[in-house]
Formats: sequence, structure tokens, C-alpha cells
Amino acid sequence: MFVDECVIKAYAGDGGRGCIGFRREKYEPWGGPNGGDGGRGGDVVLVGDVNTNNLVDYQYQPHWKAERGEHGQGADCHGRDGKPAVLKLPLGTVVTDVETGKVVAEVIIDGQPIVLCKGGNGGWGNTHFKTSTNRTPRRANAGQLGEHSVYRLVLKSIADVGLVGFPNAGKSSLTNAITKARPKTAAYPFTTLHPQIGVIEYNDLRQPRRLLLADVPGLIEGASDNRGLGHRFLRHIERCALLLFIVDLAGVDHRDPREDYATLVSELKLYDPALLKKPRLVVANKMDLEAARANLPKFKRRHKVDVVEISCLDGAGLEKLKKELLKRVTALRGREKLSPAAHA
Repeated sequence: MFVDECVIKAYAGDGGRGCIGFRREKYEPWGGPNGGDGGRGGDVVLVGDVNTNNLVDYQYQPHWKAERGEHGQGADCHGRDGKPAVLKLPLGTVVTDVETGKVVAEVIIDGQPIVLCKGGNGGWGNTHFKTSTNRTPRRANAGQLGEHSVYRLVLKSIADVGLVGFPNAGKSSLTNAITKARPKTAAYPFTTLHPQIGVIEYNDLRQPRRLLLADVPGLIEGASDNRGLGHRFLRHIERCALLLFIVDLAGVDHRDPREDYATLVSELKLYDPALLKKPRLVVANKMDLEAARANLPKFKRRHKVDVVEISCLDGAGLEKLKKELLKRVTALRGREKLSPAAHA
């Protein structure tokens, strides 16, 4: 089961109470104050985890509570701090406060901890309240309450390449052919109902490389208005470096490939114009069919874009496509590292 959006309730731990205590020994029946401080409450901490790919754990366990701090004790014994509640989230998760609607965190780095809710500080014991005029203070602080709120978790996949296309254009077949992901393939639309992240491996290089490919559910006209899988599809390509448009150039479903590409571009623009600023590459699929070969010149005359010709059926052009993807993504990632924003 794939879950890419859910709501959780997070509670940080309360601080422990400070202690009111006095030193009582054999020859000092009226010793001074020695009440220990309460322990600090545990935080609710988010940690990016590259080995987690969806939010299904949080669908069935929506309540997360850190441990409260222990209360202080006599003999200047401070309470133990509460253990944090650690939530391992897939990279690309956006965390929004439900009450305010503000984005409070984005998990994008593997292993980086982000404190979502801070635990309450522990209360002071009566030792802190001793003065020159009050040698036996009977006062201690209660621990502070930990922060808590309701949050919406939304996963926006992080991948190098985002695969865009109409249902039945061959996205899942292409993902099967060039990665180790195994999405369902069949001769009917919408066989892919949730994003698949596949790894394209380049083991024949001097230094082996890999790219992440996001195969997302098929786009339909009106997706920008949340028709079909709508926004649940489109948000998964926002962070991709390169958009890979796959077009059924043979028009097997009696579609015009030129109109298909124009509609894909239009839907991306309506959803977020910034998506059109991303580099793109067009894959002309089903080139083993005569209709596709006839449509290719017409497509190129109307759309002045880079086109790589492939056939998922017989494997033609797949190696060329893999090399082109590596070349383009490497160049894009290199420019990102050199840009001022990358060092901000």
C-alpha cells in the first residue's frame, strides 16, 4: 500500500517537576535544601530516511508522543531527560501545520534531524530558591509543557528524472526496461496508481553512477484542476531535475501525439508555471510501428524539442536514452552546485 499524504498528531514530552527536599543527616537534622531539578521532556524529531519511500506507517499510527522528563528527587538528584519520538520520513516530505496552514519543515537530506516539537524544560528544585533570608525554601517549579500540534505530511518525491505522459503511453514499460523497479504493465490505462521510484544504474563506467527515475500515474486532461489523480500526480515531479515526456507516437489509442504533448505541457503550466522552466526531453515510444515512423516528422515540425526515439517492445534506443539522461542530469546537477542559491 502506498500512502503519500496523511495527518499526524505530535506531542513533545512535558518537563519533570522540581523537588522540594532538605538534607537530613545524623549530625545535621536541619540541613539546607537539596531538591533536584526535573528532567527535560523529549522532542518530536523528524529524520530523513533514504530507505523509506512512503508514509504508510503514519497512516496507521497517527499519534506520536515523546517521553516526559522524570521528576527531580532529593539529595540533588536531577530527573532524567525524556526520550525523543523519532519519525523517519521519506526524502521529499513537506510538513504543514494544519491549524495555521504554514509549512514548518521539509525533509530533503538523509539523516538530518529536524525538531518538530520541543520538549518542555524541567522545573527547578528548591535549591535554586535559597537566599540569605530564606534558608529553607519550600518552593519548586513545575515542568513546562511540551509543544504539540496537528500536522499534515505530504510526500513530494525527490528524483533526478520525472516521467510524464498520458495513460498507456509506455511509462511503466520504460521504467521496467531501464531500472530495477517493477511497476505493473498492461494494455489498459492507469495500471500505475502511485509513484514508483526506480534506479537507473551505470555499472560499466569507471566510477559507477545511478540516477533516480520517478514513474508517476498517468496524466489526463484536467489534471491541473485535480481531475483523475490530479495534484497527487503533479506534486511528485516538482523536485525532479529533468522532465522526461514520453509520447505514444503511433497513436495506438487513436490519439494525436502532437496534441498529447501540447496537452501535457499545458497541464504542467496550469498547475505550476515554474515546471516549464525545468529542462525537458521527449521520448518517442513505439517506434517499431509504421504509424510512429510516419508521425515522427510531423511531430518534429510542430514541436521544436529534443526527441529520443525508442521502442520498449524490442529495446531499440534504450541505451542511447540512458546515456542521454546521464549526460543531462550530470550537467544540471553540476550547475546547481555552482549556482549562488546552492551556497546560500
